[in-house]
Amino acid sequence: MSQALTLARPYARAAFAIARDEGKFAPWSEALAFSARVAADPHVSALLLNPELTRGEAVAMLAPEASAETFGRFLELLADARRLPVLPEIAAMYEQLRADAEHVVKATVTSATEMSAAELDTIKAALKKRFGLEVEVRTAVDASLIGGAVIDAGDVVIDGSLKGKLSRLQTALAH
Repeated sequence: MSQALTLARPYARAAFAIARDEGKFAPWSEALAFSARVAADPHVSALLLNPELTRGEAVAMLAPEASAETFGRFLELLADARRLPVLPEIAAMYEQLRADAEHVVKATVTSATEMSAAELDTIKAALKKRFGLEVEVRTAVDASLIGGAVIDAGDVVIDGSLKGKLSRLQTALAH
């Protein structure tokens, strides 16, 4: 995986630079997300490694219909360098660069049960205060947490779940 990240980094930075210069962060996000989903499909990823696949065929398969000409050229560049299989990593890195540029932290709140809008607003306000940035919150439900929530905001993970507390208690008692 680290090799894929190393290979993806310069292309993600290039895609970000193009999107910034064009002032089109959202269209590039959408196009990269589409292409990454297609490239991540096991059947397509196997096909992308086929040396008989032409550049045009690969680009036609991965480019969204409404994508800009520059995005098509970007995919052609990836095809020439045989880097189409790392599109998922490129898309993820691009999104991180975009979030940094727009001063946004993307957080995932996983709770044992569905959270109310008021609870999410409280968490969002606390994260905004902690990071000093705008916060985009995505939610998920995992009943195995028993209670509480786990907040994953980039490099920061806050485990306030009952499952996590029990695990930490078990570790403390074992030592």
